[in-house]
Amino acid sequence: MSTLIVPPIPPSPRDDAMQLYRAFKGFGCDTSAVINILAHRDATQRAYIQQEYRTIYSEELSKRLEKELRGKLETAVLLWMHDPAGRDATIVRKCLTVDANIQGATEVICSRTPSQLQHLRQIYHSKFGTYMEHDIEATTFGDHKKILLAFLTTPRHEGYEVNREIAQQDAKFLYKAGEKKLGTDEKAFIRIFSERSAAHLAAISSYYHDMYGHSLEKAVKNETSGHFAYALLTIVRCAEHPGKYFAKVLHKAMKGLGTNDATLIRVIVTRTEIDMQYIKAEYLKKYRKTLNDAVHSETSGHYRDFLLQLLGPNV
Repeated sequence: MSTLIVPPIPPSPRDDAMQLYRAFKGFGCDTSAVINILAHRDATQRAYIQQEYRTIYSEELSKRLEKELRGKLETAVLLWMHDPAGRDATIVRKCLTVDANIQGATEVICSRTPSQLQHLRQIYHSKFGTYMEHDIEATTFGDHKKILLAFLTTPRHEGYEVNREIAQQDAKFLYKAGEKKLGTDEKAFIRIFSERSAAHLAAISSYYHDMYGHSLEKAVKNETSGHFAYALLTIVRCAEHPGKYFAKVLHKAMKGLGTNDATLIRVIVTRTEIDMQYIKAEYLKKYRKTLNDAVHSETSGHYRDFLLQLLGPNV
């Protein structure tokens, strides 16, 4: 469930565009006014606002936001202005070709559904004039490259139906390909993890635990390493419980000295309209602290205000 709070009767996109223009005018930007509008509009409403702004002022709203905002707030708001597929495309492209943030790109690719990935690939090509597969080929290596390409391009069922017999066979197959033998048959892991649906993988994980006394996740940690392990773990964790997975990612981003703002922004902005309620519940359950409180203590200023408004009430 989303944490986005939209006014019961939202102003027209034209009114929002004019209010934003007023916030930009004069000496200094009324940043609070900008946040109060944009942090409470859904993806469709934000698209209409951008359209109206372009029509009225012959300027792209995103370009104006770039001029008016700074630092982490600018990064977060500009990312928020995209539609979901455009946002994912922007994140993956930047992670692969600018920041060398292979983990960030892996997280996005391995946590999305097949239909989301199909749309992402189309938008990526139209936006950047290159295929995502080509950028993955150029920036990743070995088994990590193979799992990303396989997961990205292999059609998978998205329903909840599971053939229990096949899931049990797959669990045995993975055990034989990994913990039972000397060395690991990485191809077997790539095939199962890229071809099976999320519901099916969750069933495999359950059978694996029942038959071998520990989780499939533990087997992946024992048998693989590096970015390849991270990709497999992201796939299986998101198959079992995406809320729990993203709560852990957020906690890690804020743990210890300093905050990984790139991760904090990426997860909050991309999950707000999808499942942030579940992520917040899991965060509280696991870390005995609300996600809002954690974000409040790790951020400041308008940047903090924007993220907290996306997160909704501190319940």
